[in-house]
Amino acid sequence: MKALKERILRDGQILGGGILKVDSFINHQVDAQLMNACGQEFARRFAKIGATKILTAEISGIAPALTTAIALGLPVVYARKTKPITMPDQVYLTLAPSHTKGRMVELIISPEHLRPGEKVLIIDDFLATGATILGLVRLAQTAGADIVGVGALIEKTFEGGRAALQKLNVPVEALARISALDDDKITFEED
Repeated sequence: MKALKERILRDGQILGGGILKVDSFINHQVDAQLMNACGQEFARRFAKIGATKILTAEISGIAPALTTAIALGLPVVYARKTKPITMPDQVYLTLAPSHTKGRMVELIISPEHLRPGEKVLIIDDFLATGATILGLVRLAQTAGADIVGVGALIEKTFEGGRAALQKLNVPVEALARISALDDDKITFEED
């Protein structure tokens, strides 16, 4: 997606170690117009998969998941990283490594909001190794839901996440695919 790639080139910062800082427009401060355009594009790409719910991870996935949900007319569930007192005692919980936090994080969903037979579209900010998305897959499958698609704003193709998701046998879409982050240069894969 051209607008997202242009914004990454303009405002993204390479921090080393494969980390791309995009917090000025995606995951700390959100460019609502850009996220709306991304949600519209995801909705176009996933219009025919029959999703009944969108699932993401707190917090960076919420903006693209929400705009996609608005465009598709679907509810969003996001996996919490801490359990609030309002959540029931029995929850779906898994662990996933966080590249930016440098540790494992919990992903928690209330069974009230993810039910057997739901058709789940996962939307997140990054697809890198696939570990967070596979954590979301585990939660959905534990709930008895089916994964019908995966979307990421940014894919770092050099980290192998797409290959890790192949076993799901669902469409995987990324709006900007980065093949290298080297020497302060961002290289995109051709569409």
